[in-house]
Amino acid sequence: MAKIEDFFSGSNAVREVDEAMYGNLEPLKRAVDAMANATYQCIYIIDYLKRNFLYVSQNQLFLCGNTAEQVQNMGYEFYVKYVPKEEQQMLVELNEAGFAKFNTMPLDTRRSCFMSYDFHLDNSTSRHLVNHKITPFALADDGRVWLAMCVVSLANNSTAGNIEFHLKGEQRYWLYDLDVHCWRECEMVKLRPQDKEVLMLSAQGLTVQQIADKMCRSIDTVKTYKRVLFERLNVNSITEALVTATNSGLI
Repeated sequence: MAKIEDFFSGSNAVREVDEAMYGNLEPLKRAVDAMANATYQCIYIIDYLKRNFLYVSQNQLFLCGNTAEQVQNMGYEFYVKYVPKEEQQMLVELNEAGFAKFNTMPLDTRRSCFMSYDFHLDNSTSRHLVNHKITPFALADDGRVWLAMCVVSLANNSTAGNIEFHLKGEQRYWLYDLDVHCWRECEMVKLRPQDKEVLMLSAQGLTVQQIADKMCRSIDTVKTYKRVLFERLNVNSITEALVTATNSGLI
């Protein structure tokens, strides 16, 4: 079982932040709270100096029956308690690897980085595979992450892992291999104009017939577009395709 201190990488040891800076965070927390009200996702703000949660949004689906205040008070004890033991070490490893990768990025690009990964939350009544997307919220003077925002949603995959490091606007991304414990560079899928059009029309709730009418194509052609799109994105439904394309910045 992991210990709380294991989740805080030496690669991101934040040593000092002016205490007065905390007084300037209330408007930002209110903005995040307003954003959380408009989504089913759960949002955390992680404080790497004080090693706790600065903010947790209320969302029963992702808090294992706890209130947001209870999770905020638990801090990283929440993961020790609710993440399966066999996946806790994965979280510790990806945390270390993620910050090591982050520290190789030029300082002026670090705010545009994010990491995505999947793991289970498990309590006595339910088990969910969730996705974490974590990105810098505020940096210390030396470029290390002081605060990070973490967005929690249901995972689009079927197994834990799927650890990716992205730099916004880059066609390349990095996939972490848990077997050999290293990052490998990958290329983002490139969507054709018809792929994007099918996705956008599907997001509007249109049927295949309506999409075909809009695109001036036959139903069979639209079905072919969707089949090829699913293969390219490695998904099984239009809902998964929309989530994957949106999360990857493809649309």
